[in-house]
Amino acid sequence: MDGLAQAALATNLYFDRYHDCDAAKILPGEYYVTGRPMVLVTVLGSCVSACIRDSGNGIGGLNHFMLPETGRDADSPLSTSARYGAHAMELLINQLLKLGARRHCLEAKLFGGGNVLPGLTVTDVGSRNAAFARGYLAAEGIQISAQDLEDVYPRKVYFFPATGRVLVKRLRTMHNRTILEREQEYGGRLKRAPVAGDVELFV
Repeated sequence: MDGLAQAALATNLYFDRYHDCDAAKILPGEYYVTGRPMVLVTVLGSCVSACIRDSGNGIGGLNHFMLPETGRDADSPLSTSARYGAHAMELLINQLLKLGARRHCLEAKLFGGGNVLPGLTVTDVGSRNAAFARGYLAAEGIQISAQDLEDVYPRKVYFFPATGRVLVKRLRTMHNRTILEREQEYGGRLKRAPVAGDVELFV
């Protein structure tokens, strides 16, 4: 597997009858960017989603990522883990700019990072994901206008890029292990596919 193949454009598109608009479902390791009125939907456990949009023209997108486990250097800004996280963010931002978003108008909302994956060996993986996302956006000068991070709950997120509206439902009870199984499988893929190469941000 290519070192960066674990980040992919979401392909699960459908019509959301409740919100009466087109929708995209974003799974772990995926992202989606649009300039059309639609809703981007994801369910988060330990993973984090950055909802980023141009506040003027409504072009926006959402990613769903987790930092891979890399041992002792996991918290170093130069670690493989941090480089993968940066790549996940850069893919989203570059696609926004290609679609016509303006860098100086970008704003972000962050969600996820719950402590819901006890099977992973890195302590507080959700907190690490949340801290990385906050730090990355601060370093890039992108304002965080809202956030709902960490705690112990999975979340279902509905992001409407055209307006910036976000609906978040905390899943206080889970009747199946789908979220955990998806993120554990995703974490396994990250372990098997080391990051190779770099992505430069458009300016």
